[in-house]
Amino acid sequence: MDVDREDLIQRITQTQRDLGRLFAQYESPLFSTNLTMRQLKVVMLLSVSGSASGQDLAHSLGVGLATVTGIVDRLVGHGLVTRREDPHDRRVRRVELTPAGQRLMTDISEAGLEHYRRIMEHLDTATLRALDHAVTEIQRVAAKLFECE
Repeated sequence: MDVDREDLIQRITQTQRDLGRLFAQYESPLFSTNLTMRQLKVVMLLSVSGSASGQDLAHSLGVGLATVTGIVDRLVGHGLVTRREDPHDRRVRRVELTPAGQRLMTDISEAGLEHYRRIMEHLDTATLRALDHAVTEIQRVAAKLFECE
């Protein structure tokens, strides 16, 4: 990789970090929730997958099933997830978000998007077109890379 490309990558990643720090200064449901990092990871995994077995969650988190059981118990207590019987295998319990869990994920996502939207409203049209092209290309490459894994 040539020096110019490496310098650009470094600058872009540093800008992303700086934006993250700037956004962290503003109230967000992500920072006002009283969930642990592992609990938040479970909620995020379920928001993407729809539902998961305890075994699936244990694998994704890299922890044992007993640890997942405790995490899920606490999330049930918070009213963010529920357990139900797997319709294809009655021995398996599936975990899924409750409406409150779905709302939390929507609120977190919307808060972040609102910050970006406020910034984009101050950019000129040419910059927005360039940004649209860049993020579309990033999405295309990411889909290709993660498809292979």
